[in-house]
Amino acid sequence: MRGDASADDSPATAPAGRAAVAADRFRRFADSLAAGTVTCPLPGSGHTVERFRTLAAVAREDLSAARLAEGHLDAVAILDELGGAPVRPGEYWAVWAAEPPGAGLTATRTADGWVLDGLKRYCSGAHSCTHALVTATADDGRRLFAVRTGIPGAAPDGDGPEHGDRAGRSGCRPVPGTWQAVGMGGSDSPDVRFTEVPAVEVGGVEAYLRRPGFDHGGVGVAACWYGGAEALARVLFERAGGRADPLTDAHAGAVDLELHTAGTVLRRAADEIDADPLDEGGGAALRALRVRAVVAQACAEVLDHVGRATGAGPLCHDGRHAHQAADLAVYIRQHHAERDLAALGERVTRGTGADR
Repeated sequence: MRGDASADDSPATAPAGRAAVAADRFRRFADSLAAGTVTCPLPGSGHTVERFRTLAAVAREDLSAARLAEGHLDAVAILDELGGAPVRPGEYWAVWAAEPPGAGLTATRTADGWVLDGLKRYCSGAHSCTHALVTATADDGRRLFAVRTGIPGAAPDGDGPEHGDRAGRSGCRPVPGTWQAVGMGGSDSPDVRFTEVPAVEVGGVEAYLRRPGFDHGGVGVAACWYGGAEALARVLFERAGGRADPLTDAHAGAVDLELHTAGTVLRRAADEIDADPLDEGGGAALRALRVRAVVAQACAEVLDHVGRATGAGPLCHDGRHAHQAADLAVYIRQHHAERDLAALGERVTRGTGADR
């Protein structure tokens, strides 16, 4: 799954500039997807490895853009799996499903339909996505909803309420100052305040988490991490190729081993997903935990080896490399470290069936 990094070495340096660049790259990707000039098969379609290659390729260019593209592609898959209205050209979707401690979104059924209120955190693409799938808590449990964000470019009024808009009204408001990240700053992931936002239910109670594609999507995120690690290795491989130095060669060999391992695990996972797309064997959750742990560890090793081999120079004088390193360090924190390893350990020691 290896490939060349993009030749574009002039990223914007200010956070707002990086967000604008990432949003533009994401929208061009989504437009190409809608036009059919870029393909990204659904997970379990028999071509899942192509999906992972596409995600890795976007990540090699820009990890923040990959975060947005991954959300859009995940939304396409979720709507397909849960029977929602398909994504249309000109729509740019996000999945806002993070649920850290604290008050989140509540969903209330009214005479006119569902409305959402509250605060949603880590809403990637908050200023660029026209639509979002969001999780919220209703009286009967957690549900998934489709909403219009109110961002320019959403489907015009009068096209129908299927994506959660009534009379063009939207109460989704990004909260200023809530995204201070340096790494992944371009993903534009602030908190978003919802106030009586019309929403359309997608699936039933807990359908978002219980569907097989939830774990397949988690592996897709790891494919983005992998692409980011490939891009980061560029500086080390270029240095090793330009001079004979045993220590640099040793670091390059270690990085190649990590990338080879991660790529092999992703390809195997793609084959397993295609062999059992509905998770009838019950192994999807265990697979996702293993793959994400392996790829996250590989990325951490790549970050370490590249830094030790190349020193401070590229981090201080190569803006593209510095952003890649910062982005990757933040993005792999979607792997919850020891918490995810504990979940893995519990499954393999006290699980049943495919988890043993």
